[in-house]
Amino acid sequence: MNFPLFVARRYLFSKKSHNAINFISAISVGGVALATLAMVCTLSVFNGFRDLIGSLYTAFDPELQVVPAKGKFMQAGAQGLGVARSHPEVEAASACLEDHAMLLFAGRPVVITLKGVDENFEKSTGIRSILYGEGNFVLSAAGVEYGVPGIGLASHMGGVDYGSLQVCAPRRGEQLNMTNPGANFNAGELFSPGVVFSVSQRKYDENYLLSSLSFAQNLFEQPGHISSLELKLKPGADTDKVKADLRQRLGKDYRVLDQAEQQEEVFGIMAIEKLIAYFFLTFIVLVACFNIIGSVSMLIIDKRDDVATLRTLGANDRLIVRIFLFEGRFISVLGAIIGVVLGLLLCWAQQTFGLLRLGESSGNFIIEAYPVSVHWQDVLAVFATVIAVGFLSVWYPVHYLSKRLL
Repeated sequence: MNFPLFVARRYLFSKKSHNAINFISAISVGGVALATLAMVCTLSVFNGFRDLIGSLYTAFDPELQVVPAKGKFMQAGAQGLGVARSHPEVEAASACLEDHAMLLFAGRPVVITLKGVDENFEKSTGIRSILYGEGNFVLSAAGVEYGVPGIGLASHMGGVDYGSLQVCAPRRGEQLNMTNPGANFNAGELFSPGVVFSVSQRKYDENYLLSSLSFAQNLFEQPGHISSLELKLKPGADTDKVKADLRQRLGKDYRVLDQAEQQEEVFGIMAIEKLIAYFFLTFIVLVACFNIIGSVSMLIIDKRDDVATLRTLGANDRLIVRIFLFEGRFISVLGAIIGVVLGLLLCWAQQTFGLLRLGESSGNFIIEAYPVSVHWQDVLAVFATVIAVGFLSVWYPVHYLSKRLL
């Protein structure tokens, strides 16, 4: 066995001549453990919210989306889109045209996002699972155009059965006619099919209105063009592999986005928040490691006689320094292990029993308790961070104190 490692292990668990040293060592382990526990739980809560938001988008957003690399629109019959539709792992593909429009209802203009979709939209998304109302999901029938709004937008219009509404969009490439501003806009009328959708996200529920693809193409003056091709993969298909394969096949003219990339702004902000939390908690770990310095300092003073004996037996300065370095590292490792274990237990308890709740009354939030999702890569990153910070924090103090006190 490594001799410095053996001596350091004995010093860690053996009784000291002063009980205060044992007490400070216990505080050091506890401080590192609490900081580690905080890191595990905090990052797991961030993961929980990310997974929750991802699950809410699943019913509306496709598994993969093909969009143009430049500009907003692309030819619906482009060869590259045919390659995407015919991919062996693609089960359904839906052509969509999305842009901003103005909604006129009861004399009140509202800017919305109009999304025109084709007949395959139901197959490529889980839209039917988030529909509410007594009607049917229909966008065009017998020459009549229908519009399915988000539940928040529908509430502004008076409810699910809003009757009819007028949708306007500016004409392309025309200057504003001051004498007749209405001449600069295309307009179309949509009727209520008696249903609305609810994604439980304000972005969709209060701003989106679904219509047929042909209605959107006519309104935006984009015949034969679409803004995206939405793909649903076959059961068991590997999304990452299909995405990489499509990117290779389609080339630089198209971008292939998974669900996280489709919501890049939301998930990007959450990733930044998680990273900032990680750095702040790492600083707390560093502060907790100062207790280790105090513990090792008192141990060095307490073991002066042992050091003198080791020198008599032939130990050099390097060996003695390594003993106390290992002592500090043992405290870091023990605190990290205890913190990770307690953190995982606390996450399990939160997942199982919902100890920390979001509100006193039920129904105010999508979920009643803080969501927790343990990602093992985060746990490993936390453990490695605590070990690294602990090792680095004791290196210089041990070398300095050993020269001064021994």
